[in-house]
Formats: sequence, C-alpha cells, structure tokens
Amino acid sequence: MADESKPFFPVESAHHVKPPPPRRAQSLTPESRFWRSFRHSELASGLILPVTALEFSPVAPYHVAAACSAAVHLFDGAASPSLAPLPHSPLSGFSDVAYSPSFRCDGALLAAGGESGLVQVFRVDKAGPPLRRLRAHARPVRVVRYPRVADKIHLFSGGDDALLAYWDVPSEAQVVSFPGAHRDYIRAGSASPTSPEVFATGSYDHTVKLWDVRVPPGSNLLLGFSHGDPVESVLFLPSGGLLATAGGNVVKIWDIISGGKLTHTIESHNKTVTALCLGRIKNESPSDDGGEPRLLSVSIDGYMKSFDFATFKITHSMRYPAQLLSVGFSPSGNARLVGTSDGVIYMGMKKTKKQEEANGTNAASELDGFIPEPEKQVLRPTNYRYFHRGKSEKPQDTDYVIPRAAKVKLAEHDKLLKKFWHKEALVVALSKKSASSVVAVMEELVARKKLLKCVANLDVDELRLLLRFLHKNATSPRHARFLMGLTKKVLEMRADDIQSNNNLRIYVRNLKRMIAEEIQIQRSLQEIQGMISPLLVIAGR
Repeated sequence: MADESKPFFPVESAHHVKPPPPRRAQSLTPESRFWRSFRHSELASGLILPVTALEFSPVAPYHVAAACSAAVHLFDGAASPSLAPLPHSPLSGFSDVAYSPSFRCDGALLAAGGESGLVQVFRVDKAGPPLRRLRAHARPVRVVRYPRVADKIHLFSGGDDALLAYWDVPSEAQVVSFPGAHRDYIRAGSASPTSPEVFATGSYDHTVKLWDVRVPPGSNLLLGFSHGDPVESVLFLPSGGLLATAGGNVVKIWDIISGGKLTHTIESHNKTVTALCLGRIKNESPSDDGGEPRLLSVSIDGYMKSFDFATFKITHSMRYPAQLLSVGFSPSGNARLVGTSDGVIYMGMKKTKKQEEANGTNAASELDGFIPEPEKQVLRPTNYRYFHRGKSEKPQDTDYVIPRAAKVKLAEHDKLLKKFWHKEALVVALSKKSASSVVAVMEELVARKKLLKCVANLDVDELRLLLRFLHKNATSPRHARFLMGLTKKVLEMRADDIQSNNNLRIYVRNLKRMIAEEIQIQRSLQEIQGMISPLLVIAGR
C-alpha cells in the first residue's frame, strides 16, 4: 500500500530540456540610444600595416587623417553616408613610416612625424610636396601636435631620442628645445585647450610632464608626476585643469591645478590602453546644445570604453575583432573611427531618423556594439567561477551556517617571528616596553635555540634596550627565575662591550645595585620568617 505521507512528484523524461525563459526587453538610456544610432562599416580595409593614429580636423567639414605605413591618408568629412578619400590622398611624402598627424586649428595645414626623425607640414586642400621640413630629431618622431587654440605658426614634437622641441613653423626654427626632457621614448603629447604655450608629454619612463614655453629657459617644466607604467597617451580634458593619462591597462585622471593630484583611476581594460580621445554625447534634446563630454579609450584587448569623467563611471563599451591602436571622434558627433593593428579602420556614422526607424534602432534587441557581446555561459564544474557561485546568497532558515574563522591579528614581533627574523623580533618587543611580550618572545627564541645568538648579535643601542629591560624586570617575581639566568648570560657574553661603553656600564651598575637591594630584602624577609615561625607553631597548639 502506498505511503500517503510522502509527496508525489510527476514523472518526467530524463531527455526533456526546458526551454529558456524569454528575455525581458530592457529600457534603454539616452546614451545607449546614442551609441546604437551609429551604422558600422569598414572605412579602409586595403591597408596592411597598423593604423597608428587617427585625427579629425577641428573645423568643418571635419576631414580625417589616418597614419598608416609610409603615408597619411585623408578622408572627406563632408561625404555621406560614408567618409570618402580626398582626391589628393594619401600624403606620401614620407620615405618611411608616418606617425602622429595633427591638424592646425584652422584645418588648413597638417603636420606629421616619421621614422627618420623628420617632421613635415602639408597643405590639406591640395596635393604637393611638404611646405616645411623640420629637422632636429635623430630618432623616430612619435608625437607631433599643433596648439588647440588660435596659434597658427607653432607646434611641438617629441621623439624616441627623448628630445622635445617647440617650433616656429614658417621659419623652420626651434623656439625652445628640451634635450633629455624624459629618460626614455616620448610617445604621448597633448596641447592645452586654454593656452597655446602649455602642453603635456608622456614617456616610457613612466612620467608625465607639463611644459610652458613662456617662462625663461630652465624653468619651463611646470609639473611632473609618475603614471606608474609606460605612458601611451596623454590628453587634456576640456576644462584644461584635468589631464588623462593611459599606460598599462589603466587610465588615470589628474588634477594639474592642485599640483598633479590623482583624482580617479579607471581599470576597465584587460590589456594595454593605446589611445585616448574626447567625444560628445548628443541626446537631441532642446537643452542639450553641445552634448556631454566623454573620454574614449581603446586597448589591444579589442574594447572601446566610454567614460563619463563628471560622474567617474563607464557608460558604454564596444568590442571589435582586432587589437585597437587609435581612436577618433568627430567634433560634429556624426562619426567615430577606430584603427586596428591589422590595417582596418572601423567606422561608425550617425544614422538619420529615417534609418533609425527602418532599422529599429530603439528596439531593445539591437546589438550594443559593433560585435555582440557573448551571452553568459552556463557554469560547469570545469569553470573556475562554478566554485564561487552563490557567495552573495543569504542563508535560509533551514540552512546550517558555518561561520568563517576570525582572522588572527598578529603583533609586529609575531610577524617577524613568522618570517624567522629573530633578532628583529626581539628588538621590536624590547622597544614596545611590554614585559609580558618581551618574555614571550624570549621564551619562543629559547624554544628555537636562537636567544643567545640574538644576544650576541645585538649592537650597542640594542644591547642598551636589553639591559634597561633587565634592570626594570629581572627581579619581578613572575619572571625572576628566567630573567636572572638570562642576565648572568648577557653579562658574561657581552663583558667586553660593556667595559668599553660608559652608558652600558651605568646600566650594569644600576642592575647590580637593584640586585643587591633585592638580596637585602630577601634576607630581611627570611629574618622575619624566622621570628614568625615559632609564634605560628605556638598558635597552632
């Protein structure tokens, strides 16, 4: 007969697999809708060597310069729906690899460095040989920057020879030169958005330095601090008071007004961060005239991150199928470019409202980035995270909770004993002036057969600490048996040192006087005991 008290469960096939629950449609934030409104494509897939730099012109129609191989490729920013090469592109006046293209503030000229150490200046609107050739560097020039404010005749350059130069372009002359500005390759630089004479540089020596060419020679270095890793990119934020630096897998924000104070550290990338740029998020609202600024970073881990430096939060992330070396964002907010190590430039162009409606841009099912993020994998016993699941779960009433053992807090002398630093542990205990701790350390050293060796290795000051401790505690009833024997050993072992040092002789003299007083006290107590004992015997009858 069946047991009615046991619950009954319906039978089910072992091969039956339940369908996954339907995914909930998530509401999109205005920023997510902005990033989803870009149409993705490849701008230049015929290139072979890495795209080391991307630069947008600061004025309309916002042409684009891409440094790749021995040329700088120019693209028409006014072309729609995709950027098209300019008729006179590329600028191929380089005999070797081209680096770091930079537009002048009016967009009419473009300067770039090269592997040979030559800095060349070209016209943007027509083909032709370079207008100027600036010669000072003996090694590759990886940093060339025009000032970001109204200055049309100067630029600065930095190279692998650790030379930093500030140029008067029309005369091809160096206004200021800083040989040995850094101790290693100069690979990053940025001009201040508020002053054409102020700029920052970053180097593989881990340092970032701020320069001002207006002050007298020798005092041009305004500020210097360490990023902690070889610096790959440096960028002033719009206010001019904050500076972003990239090195290793970390991006750091510095307050240069307060003397280079570190305000925030961004550790969102898994590998080396290679480039930084500024972008503006336009939410298409009547009150949003210029858009909210964002700091964009790319890394060889294939990710581009958008960081809101007002709230110190990562607001968006996109993944690409290659290592990323450069990034650029159009001042108009309509184009975004990412350069890779295999010569491909991935482009995102802002969609029109008709295209957004046709493609369902506002639908929650659309991809977040250029490549969809992989879905969360099912945890299996072969996965490391499998053994860490459920850490945040709260126990139920029927669960038996095993409390975690409290961590034992070790004193400083205990930590030293744990490392087998015996003499250091004894000295630290003596300096703390706790009799119980000192005796405990000594007894442990006796068990390890190291106490007499430690006493023999004490210097004069450390021996003075030991004698002072013995003077105060050798006659203590609790520790007298142990300390009196140790005192005798110390005096025998270190007799020569005590005789040669006046301060040590004073401690020994006081120690002898204290022992003599203790002996006198013991004798007095014995006499009293002798007088009291007969009386106690009589009283006991």
